[in-house]
Amino acid sequence: MAEALGVADTRRLHSKPQDLNDAYGPPSNFLEIDIFNPQTVGVGRSKYTTYEVRMRGSLMPYPANCCLDVKGNHSQEFSDPGETKSASTNLPIFKMKDSCVRRRYSDFEWLKSELERDSKIVVPPLPGKALKRQLPFRMDEGIFEESFIEERRVGLEQFINKIAGHPLAQNERCLHMFLQEESIDRNYVPGKILCKWTTKD
Repeated sequence: MAEALGVADTRRLHSKPQDLNDAYGPPSNFLEIDIFNPQTVGVGRSKYTTYEVRMRGSLMPYPANCCLDVKGNHSQEFSDPGETKSASTNLPIFKMKDSCVRRRYSDFEWLKSELERDSKIVVPPLPGKALKRQLPFRMDEGIFEESFIEERRVGLEQFINKIAGHPLAQNERCLHMFLQEESIDRNYVPGKILCKWTTKD
């Protein structure tokens, strides 16, 4: 009897062999955000820099300069069919698997403020506002220097990936609006996004 149980117990320990796809393929719930393509617009006090914010997951044949609009349509034709760029997520909580929007620094500040007010997560800091770079009569471009814009881009990308990777933050309506809506409605009603699972009878 003991021997039989021992055999049965040993058999239960056997698992399905792992192939290369299992070992090195993307995880089942994958979300990563790219911050790229900064553009400075306006003049004088109305001058500011925006960044493209793109959700990505599995590899898809999008060129590096191709952004998706909020409906998931390509904004540009492929410049090189062999060039690939990741641009989707497979997390079921998000209503769109592909999205690309443009945001400025103040939009990231808004998101941070909303999460601190309504969620129970510890929100990471944003890259600093660099107030000294905004002083008048500087001999350089201040916050519009290419090196500073790149430094801020890296900081914003780290910030949004920490936020988007948190399971509690993924339910927040403000994060969904930030990542997937063309414009941010600052008068929105805060709340949670519920994942709608489909079941078969």
